[in-house]
Amino acid sequence: MAGDEYFASKGSLKLKGVADSGIKKKKKKKKETDKEMAASIQRNTSPNSTPEKEAPYVVVRNYTEAERRFMERQRKMEADRILKKASKTHKEKVEDFNRHLDSLTEHFDIPKVSWTK
Repeated sequence: MAGDEYFASKGSLKLKGVADSGIKKKKKKKKETDKEMAASIQRNTSPNSTPEKEAPYVVVRNYTEAERRFMERQRKMEADRILKKASKTHKEKVEDFNRHLDSLTEHFDIPKVSWTK
């Protein structure tokens, strides 16, 4: 038969001297939040539990002096950024943008933002 003369490999090509390193998928890990939620639901629904016995855990982190200064500086910078953005109305921002576009040469020409179309 003519079909016996030709053979086609159905698998991937193998390289000599190279171990089979096929693509392997990583297994997904279940998140611990599912377990925690199940445990909290079980605690809340148990008949023997009372709110007085179970106090919520409060984790208090002691920050270093550098961490406290950094966080304070971040808060101040964020507050300044918010005040700067809130200082101008949208109309004033558009007017400033158009003024800036007027100062550029024609090479950088961008159509102006218009209030009336």
